[in-house]
Amino acid sequence: MENNTEKKESYMRVALDQARIARNKGEIPVGAVIVKNGQIIAKACNTNREMNNAVKHAEIICIEKASAVLKNERLTGCALYVTKEPCVMCSGAIVNSRIEKVIIGAEDTKYGACGTVLNVCGNTLLNHIPEIEFGILRDECAALLKDFFRELRKKH
Repeated sequence: MENNTEKKESYMRVALDQARIARNKGEIPVGAVIVKNGQIIAKACNTNREMNNAVKHAEIICIEKASAVLKNERLTGCALYVTKEPCVMCSGAIVNSRIEKVIIGAEDTKYGACGTVLNVCGNTLLNHIPEIEFGILRDECAALLKDFFRELRKKH
């Protein structure tokens, strides 16, 4: 797993690029990247509005892509970089896919399920507990979300 802060920031910047793609499509700006052995094997952004499908969150799509690359539903040895703390649904997918580490940009104080509101990823009753790290490029990740919702409120 990557422990180097510069490397973590570079992977989070790729996730931020994905979040910007989502924003430009009118989606909530969340991006995700999965890394294994120092290589990005999958990246995705939210497409739930575009696809009219509630489960098309960046993390879910990224897990699907990484599973296809590895030809395995278990993503052992993988790290997920995500710009916003995963929700309950995505946290469940993280646990089920056995992702080793989740690196999160910004906390989600309304729906976060990696310890901020709920603790799915850290729940000792479940069969897998990924390592969780918050705060890589936190300010940039949070600003992207705040700006998106500020603009959305202006339109309505």
